[in-house]
Amino acid sequence: MDWIGGTESMVLGALASGAFFALLAAGLKRWLGVVGAAAWCGLAWWLVVIALVTLVPIYGVDYAVPAETRSDTCSMDYGGPAPDGFWIFSGGQRLLNTALFVPAGALLVLAVSRWRAGWVMAPIGLLALAAYSLGIELVQLELARIDRACDITDLVDNVVGAAIGFGAGLVLALVLRPWKRR
Repeated sequence: MDWIGGTESMVLGALASGAFFALLAAGLKRWLGVVGAAAWCGLAWWLVVIALVTLVPIYGVDYAVPAETRSDTCSMDYGGPAPDGFWIFSGGQRLLNTALFVPAGALLVLAVSRWRAGWVMAPIGLLALAAYSLGIELVQLELARIDRACDITDLVDNVVGAAIGFGAGLVLALVLRPWKRR
């Protein structure tokens, strides 16, 4: 039996990608300013972190498990059978699903607020975050061996988190003013 995944893989992936995007932000700050470079690279990094947390198997992949046992549809039971907690943090899974997308919403607004077209780009980006969440749920549906479940509740919670972050990003944009180079 060959196992891959687990919390260690998630943390290692987050650290490695964080180092990469930090270096990239340092290189881009000349053209985008400090806030812009940090926002764009932070958003890209956070999207990688979301993928790691939601798509890396918690306990590893067991290749002996037949993929035919997977569900053919997403759970449409809103509020459904989500467990009460997460293997690292205490609290409900719904709260964690919401919190996972808050930084993405805030960083999105900071990233696009540098340009006048940001007032159009930001809502489109919010829709893109919703599509990203839907894509994650569909991947979870198709890949039975990662031991994750496609659930409409996760999608709603993720979009709510992105919208909360969007609001926080509007406030941060007014404070940090990314349209001014620093």
